[in-house]
Amino acid sequence: MTARILVVDDIPANVRLLEVRLLAEYFEVLTAGNGPDAIETCENGKVDVVLLDVMMPGMDGFEVCKRLKSDPATSHIPVVMITALDQVSDRVRGLEAGADDFLTKPVNDLQLMTRVKSLVRLKSLTDELRLRASTTRNIGIEELLSRNFATEDTKPKVLLVDERKSSIERIRKMLRGSAELDVATDPNAGFFQAAETAYECVLISTAFADFDALRLCSQLRSLDRTRFLPIILLADEGEEGRIIRGLELGINDYLTRPIDQHELTARLRTQVRRKRYNDQLRASVTQTIEMAVTDGLTGLHNRRYLDSHLQTLFDRAVARRRPLSVMITDLDRFKSINDAHGHDGGDEVLREFARRLRKNVRGIDLACRFGGEEFVVVMPDTEGLIAEKVAERIRAEIAQVPFAIGTEGKTIEVTVSVGVSSVLKGADTVAALMKRADLALYEAKSGGRNRVVAKAA
Repeated sequence: MTARILVVDDIPANVRLLEVRLLAEYFEVLTAGNGPDAIETCENGKVDVVLLDVMMPGMDGFEVCKRLKSDPATSHIPVVMITALDQVSDRVRGLEAGADDFLTKPVNDLQLMTRVKSLVRLKSLTDELRLRASTTRNIGIEELLSRNFATEDTKPKVLLVDERKSSIERIRKMLRGSAELDVATDPNAGFFQAAETAYECVLISTAFADFDALRLCSQLRSLDRTRFLPIILLADEGEEGRIIRGLELGINDYLTRPIDQHELTARLRTQVRRKRYNDQLRASVTQTIEMAVTDGLTGLHNRRYLDSHLQTLFDRAVARRRPLSVMITDLDRFKSINDAHGHDGGDEVLREFARRLRKNVRGIDLACRFGGEEFVVVMPDTEGLIAEKVAERIRAEIAQVPFAIGTEGKTIEVTVSVGVSSVLKGADTVAALMKRADLALYEAKSGGRNRVVAKAA
């Protein structure tokens, strides 16, 4: 398993010890001796897991973790905090800072490696989802990652699989008010319950008299519907071997009895947060597949993409005090083209117009089919006079070069009317910008068509 691990510790001997262990497992290792360097490495490089010491001078590990998790660019990187502190309150503080796990020195080699490998697998999944979400170009990935999920404060639906009544009551009491808890006392029934219900985490006890809890973990990981469902193992003291085996099978986390309420709720919150994060990425990809951002006929972006992206371009222009112009074009008397040559002929004209439009604008310009025979071009860093000249060039080419119709070499003449507007200095909005362009287009149409009109205000 190839991955890049960042080891952060101000004591060189500790760094070297972890580095040797990780290199022996063929991981690529990066190192940092303080918090600011660790943050910079995560921001600038591809880091898969961070092993973070807590007790460092200046900026301690809690603060480093908090900053990494609050930055959309690094919040998805798993963080394991490693320290000599052994109080439950310290573990909870680390988890509340956003850490994915908290290991106590001296770190057991098998425990460390299984934990790292488990988190690398999770990071790989998240990276794939982030890549898919970003390449859809439906919405910017940074916008997605920095969004406050609407479900962030809702109680997670959790399943506890445990046969001991005393244990069930303790867990139920601990999670009262922070989760909606269902209970399955039979592990086989629990498997079907987990598969058929939209749970956000499953707590599985190892204390079954006649059943191996790891078998249930394995079954959940083998089923498509529960493959990514977070699993927290509830183990007894002395079950280290079973815990390590569980991590190898794909459980996400574990707690050893006696279970502390604060640690349970903190670890549960960590797992639910990561699940919701990945679910949001999947939903973005699915939504984009269902509602494509590209117009199927012309190959240009569609209105949905324009609506989501124009505001970003507008805000950027205003913030940087740079010009931005918009043109709205409309094919003149397009209905008569459809009436005379059918919708197939009209589609040919629309495709050819889109091709010429794309040829006459820059790569940084946003060309969209607004609907029907209307098209919009957004031109960043373009003054109104320049935009007007571009619009006139497009109008002239459309009017001068006839459009081919059908396979028999027949051509028809097509003209286009164009309205142009630019961002005003001072108070302005996207809606006002588009309205000015639309009014300019109306004047072009009512003034005889086949012309360009610009609206300055």
